[in-house]
Amino acid sequence: MEQEGQTVVIGAGIGGLTCALSLAARGKKVIVVDKEAGPGGKARQLDVDGALIDAGPTVFTMRSVFDSLFAEAGADIDDHLKLHKADLLARHAWDSEQRLDLYADFERSCGAVGAFAGVKAERGFRTFSKEAKRIFDILDKPFLRDSKCYPPELMWRIGLWRVKALIDIRPYESLWKVLKEHFDDPRLLQLFGRYTTYCGSSPFQTPATLMLISHVEQQGVWAIDGGMSALVAALEKLARRKGVVFHYGQPVTGISQKDRRVTGVDLADGNHLPASQVVFNGDPAALAEGLLGSGVTAATRRVPEKARSLSAMVWLAKTQSNGFELDHHNVFFGPDYQGEFRDIANGTPPAQPTAYVCALDRANGQPAGPERLQIIVNAPDNGDRKIYSEREKAQCTANMLERLRRCGLELDSPLIHRLVTPNDFATLFPATGGALYGRASHGWAASFLRPGSRTAIRGLYLAGGATHPGAGVPMAALSGRLASEAVLADLGSTRRYHRKAIAGGMSTRSAMTEAAG
Repeated sequence: MEQEGQTVVIGAGIGGLTCALSLAARGKKVIVVDKEAGPGGKARQLDVDGALIDAGPTVFTMRSVFDSLFAEAGADIDDHLKLHKADLLARHAWDSEQRLDLYADFERSCGAVGAFAGVKAERGFRTFSKEAKRIFDILDKPFLRDSKCYPPELMWRIGLWRVKALIDIRPYESLWKVLKEHFDDPRLLQLFGRYTTYCGSSPFQTPATLMLISHVEQQGVWAIDGGMSALVAALEKLARRKGVVFHYGQPVTGISQKDRRVTGVDLADGNHLPASQVVFNGDPAALAEGLLGSGVTAATRRVPEKARSLSAMVWLAKTQSNGFELDHHNVFFGPDYQGEFRDIANGTPPAQPTAYVCALDRANGQPAGPERLQIIVNAPDNGDRKIYSEREKAQCTANMLERLRRCGLELDSPLIHRLVTPNDFATLFPATGGALYGRASHGWAASFLRPGSRTAIRGLYLAGGATHPGAGVPMAALSGRLASEAVLADLGSTRRYHRKAIAGGMSTRSAMTEAAG
């Protein structure tokens, strides 16, 4: 049983806010510290020519995660946020003529796939969707909503008698290989392979298990008035109501410990905050590399450079768009998907990239004038090893704009924008090289190697998208809930704290431009 006392949460990102709120809702004393001037972590907005543009997560899925969190704090999410369920999940294009929309209405999506690629493709979409749902249903409660475990315990949670279920999640086959069982149209292979990039991974190296992400998106996508910053503000407001104290502009220089048990955190201004429990809502790589003190390097394993997830080139633009009719979420595919990942493996952004475009102002209709766009191209995690020159950045911008033009989308020239590179991400997330999602989901064991809530240091816990259960807004929230559960359990509170089921889910593709804590 751990000693009762105050909990310090390092980082006011989604995971940290969720953990703090969950603990405070149960009467625990919580302090949150963050080096930035306000909350949000990765869910931040940056100014471009007087416009605040979402620079992190852009898609909100599995709202039940937050429904239950708000309810736990005695609140109704609809009293704090305006949520709109999208009819159209995403718009996809390969050139100016080849376009495919997927919808919240599954039958409508089936019809769209059939009209786009034929009856056989529609049948493949149905069988793919059925298999994705089956995998999600198998792993939802025992893995996504529960604490980190290893294969033997997962077998126990699923049910030892359900041997077929373990086979059905297909961990030993690559996603790309299994996609070919459902689709022979290369465009559809690209489309459904892209879901692995939501957790910063290659579809050629990830297990087929990750097709469950497609099912999560099919369950529903919501837009939030005010974007993710509105969600952050609502969580912080609730946490303050529950007594959480926030200290912003306070970089943490170290986590103190004695006899492998945390005693508090040291701040850059020389102050020390005593704590019986510390929750680190940041990339665990910073701990392993000793950036928060040599005494806590043993808290978690180092992530080898070759195991890092993808980074990104992210353009935040204020521009007039013409030609292609943008929806809120849009994907413009390059002509050679395997070539893109070869380029990344060779340490360069793709020469002919796939680009994701979030038209932030399209959630509530078409804007009358210039609109805010977030544009993402996958890039290597080499921000700590390679300096991107102005010439290289200009070439990446030209390649991205050429892909949009080939798909019929024209933007203002010159483009008023702000470009965030792997160098920027490496600075924002020290010890990561700019990797945005922690460890890549490559190989059958990757999900089990991702760190869980507890660490090897007593009283030190982890939360955030680089920890179990993974990347994305709902996943980060689940990590915060799981960290709070671990704290409460270790305090010996299990007799008076009854664990509730946590709704699971994943968010879609995002890139981050601010560090957590």
